[in-house]
Amino acid sequence: MKVSEISRFMGLTPPTVTQLINSLEAKQMVERLPDANDRRVVRIKLTEQGGIITRRAKEHMNAALNRLVDYLGEDESNQLAELLLKVHRFIEDNPPPNLDRLQMNGDEKHD
Repeated sequence: MKVSEISRFMGLTPPTVTQLINSLEAKQMVERLPDANDRRVVRIKLTEQGGIITRRAKEHMNAALNRLVDYLGEDESNQLAELLLKVHRFIEDNPPPNLDRLQMNGDEKHD
């Protein structure tokens, strides 16, 4: 993917995504590759290590969700799914402010 595609998907500015990618690249989880058709474009790709960690995270999340479904039971799980879909529609219709522009480093001023 291109940085701009990742940026749109995550709702963050390209500079913020670039910083995140730099961090992931330093940990050898992603790599930058030139685009085969356009030398000006750089694509971001998961490395083998990044893929392994991504799969582990997905397996962990699936296991946690399965435990939650077991805990809630079928009826409450369906209720939760309906509510989460409703929340998702609300957020799509009322997008939050650009989160990467918020001050969240503890230096923000309080009234």
